[in-house]
Order: sequence, then structure tokens, then C-alpha cells
Amino acid sequence: MKSQRTMDNDDAQIGRILSRREVLALLGGSGAALLAACAPGALASPSPTGAAQQTSAAAPSAAASSAATTLPSCIVRPALTEGPYFVDEKLDRSDIRSDPATGVVRPGTVLALNFLVSRVSGSACTALSGAMVDVWHCDALGVYSDVDSTRGQKFLRGYQTTDASGAAKFTTIYPGWYQGRAVHIHFKIRPTSATEFTSQLFFDDALSTQVFAQAPYSQKGTQGITRNSADGIFQQSGGKLTLSVTKNGDAYAATFDIGLV
Repeated sequence: MKSQRTMDNDDAQIGRILSRREVLALLGGSGAALLAACAPGALASPSPTGAAQQTSAAAPSAAASSAATTLPSCIVRPALTEGPYFVDEKLDRSDIRSDPATGVVRPGTVLALNFLVSRVSGSACTALSGAMVDVWHCDALGVYSDVDSTRGQKFLRGYQTTDASGAAKFTTIYPGWYQGRAVHIHFKIRPTSATEFTSQLFFDDALSTQVFAQAPYSQKGTQGITRNSADGIFQQSGGKLTLSVTKNGDAYAATFDIGLV
């Protein structure tokens, strides 16, 4: 498993947070791929990452208000590296915990992860249906499937296609950690008629500490874990990709609103 610890190209920066002026220019210009988190009227719930932050980010500056195109009520989300462990398995499934060949479920605390994907057009955000949302991440002990010694196994990988409300729902486990990276989940959105977008989701350090005190995570412990503040890829996110997680019994749930231009 050495190659999973060397990080390969997992720390390569491929995106950055755009300024408000740059966002406005893109929205009114060529229509180049841009990612934003939305709380559009077409979606039932606001972004869980902080309504106050959305309000602040959406409020135009004096310079922006004079622009021909106004910024919609969305927050720009930075693209982040795909990393070395993406495998296009084309596994159309909502519950990604098991290896499809054996049916064996990877142990860990259940996490219900819901994406709400929308299209940004002008100053509006509307639900985007038919987009493929891929999710992949390591297991409770920091191991990815279908690489190195797990070659041929496909646990904790899969995709869902967004429905009419822009939703794509997954049942997975809270990810573990491996040396050099903070706790994270990779995702890729592939619309039918737009450039694909790749990024990562992160978790609150205190919550991870609580989860990792329980089995099976406790087998590994937390000595040597990389916290968010020490992860260069997390720093590129500007805090805009951290999930707001709620507890439901022994399981956790999170919803992530995101929009494509």
C-alpha cells in the first residue's frame, strides 16, 4: 500500500477561488465552466454550508453592481485535484459500501450523502437533471479500492444520475484517513452538455475525532492524522467545501448544494 501513502499527484492544484469580478465576467461572457453552490428556489432546502455566508457572498459590491450581469445567489466553489485514485468504474448505484463482486460491505459509520445539483444561468439557479455524480473515497482504515493490493475490488465507488429535482443520493460510510491528507471525499459531476467538474468534500476535525474513536476506525487511531489546517488541498478550498453533517442515531447525513454554469 505504499503508493497510497506517497500521494502521487494528489496535491496538485487545479483550481482556485475566483474573485467576484471574475465570476461576473464569466457569467456575462463566454460561458466557461464555473462551479457555484446554490440555494435556488427550484431546490427545497438552502445550502447547509451556511446561509449567512451565502448572503454575504451573494451581496454585490459597488463595482459589481454596475456590471451588465448580476451575480446569482450562489457561492463559487473551487475545483480541486482529482488525485491518483479515480477509476471510471461506471457503477450506477446509490449504496456504494459493498464490493459488487462479493457483496461484502465495507465496515464504518453510515453516511447519507445527498447532492443537489443546479444550473446557473444569468442570475438564476435551476435544478439540473441528468448529470452523473461520481463519488469515491477510502475506507475506514484509509484504503482505496481497485488500486495496488485491492485491484479488482470496487467498494466505496459509484455514481448516480441527478433526478428532476437535481438530487443524487448516496449511502456510504464516513471516510477514514491516510497519511498526508485530511479526511475527504472525492466527487466528479458530469453534465450531459457541459464541462465536467471535479473537487473534494471535507469534514470538521472535531467530528472526525469523535468518529475515529469508534470501531473500526479505532484500529488505526489518530496518531499521524493530517488535520484540515495542515492539508494544502483543503486550504485551496477556502472552507467552501466542508460538509455540514448532522447525526441521526448511529448514522450521519449531509446535503451539498452545488451549481454549474
